[in-house]
Amino acid sequence: MNYQDQTQKSRKALFTLLKASIAILTTLLLACSSGHTQQTQKEQRIPVKVATAIEKDVPVQINTIGHVEAFSSVSVKSQVAGELAHVYFKEGQMVKNGELMFVIDPRPFEAALKQAEANLARDIAQMKKAEVDARRYTDLLKKGIVSKQEYDQFITNLEVLRSTVKADRAAVENAKLQLEYCYIRSPITGRIGELLVDQGNVVKDKDTVLAVINQTKPIYVKFSVPEQELPSIRKYMAIGDLKVEARVPSDESHKATGHLSFINNEVDSETGTITLKAVFPNEDEYLWPGQFVDVTLTLTTQPNAVVVPSQSIQTGQEGYHVFIVKPDLTVEPRPVVLGASTNHNETVIVKGIHPGEKVVVEGQLQLAPGIKVEITNSPEGDIQSRSNSPGNREEHTH
Repeated sequence: MNYQDQTQKSRKALFTLLKASIAILTTLLLACSSGHTQQTQKEQRIPVKVATAIEKDVPVQINTIGHVEAFSSVSVKSQVAGELAHVYFKEGQMVKNGELMFVIDPRPFEAALKQAEANLARDIAQMKKAEVDARRYTDLLKKGIVSKQEYDQFITNLEVLRSTVKADRAAVENAKLQLEYCYIRSPITGRIGELLVDQGNVVKDKDTVLAVINQTKPIYVKFSVPEQELPSIRKYMAIGDLKVEARVPSDESHKATGHLSFINNEVDSETGTITLKAVFPNEDEYLWPGQFVDVTLTLTTQPNAVVVPSQSIQTGQEGYHVFIVKPDLTVEPRPVVLGASTNHNETVIVKGIHPGEKVVVEGQLQLAPGIKVEITNSPEGDIQSRSNSPGNREEHTH
């Protein structure tokens, strides 16, 4: 019995020792595993793309949509009634001021002029005869051969003839004018549109539009801006001409440059906007009446502005911030004060970032303070690209 008891005690001791060893080994393994996991998590880097904050002069601009209008537009009508005898242009061509466009059948007006001239000649002859007779009647009155009443009546008839001659001369001038109206000339230099009445039709005076001429060199672009912009526009317009650029949406490779020429005298109370007009030389006729265009009005230039890509800006409970990548590749959320955005997805930073600092532009959702990152692009190449590409036009918009 003693031997068996001793054996059982030995087995129990061995079993207890084995359990303790297993527990210690398990604890060590768990500790090593935990330490490895923590180390792995600590060394794991989040892939991000970055850009470098740059400093440059940024124009202060207002962007909107505009509508192209002819500098002047004339609806050509006949001032006399008659048959449209001739058309001297092709639809869509340029015409010069004074160039012959239409002819209304002149024959009735030529006949009217001849009739008026004949009436004038007849009445002039009668007036001259009456003037000769008046001198004779004056002598007869002095000799008492005719009475004062007869003399006065004769002089009255002479004055009537003189008035008739004046009326005849006016009739001749009017007949000449009516004949001149038969030859319809362009009142401006511009591009003529569609022919609205075909040759051979009878037109009414001052009623039927024959064609429309639009002056396109120069040309207007009309646009509206919020009334809040009016003080700045008036301020900078008083200093000098304000540059306006217009681009056709389907042709971003080209733009027209003009200047602000008109500010309306009242704000539209329904829309809260003010209407402006810019004038463009338009020598290449890039702008066409009726088009809608993208308009950029430049007010002034903000020098040495710090600019970052707009996609780097994050919004939090305390306002705007960006993630800065420090030299040790850890990130830091930096509060910023924003200026305005540019036309090309860049934002001016008024406070919070210095030129040369790297900001995260992609991958922000996985970031937290102190986390290490792996930069997957070349911010230096990004600077060069932003500096040389059309997307880096220095535009600061309201």
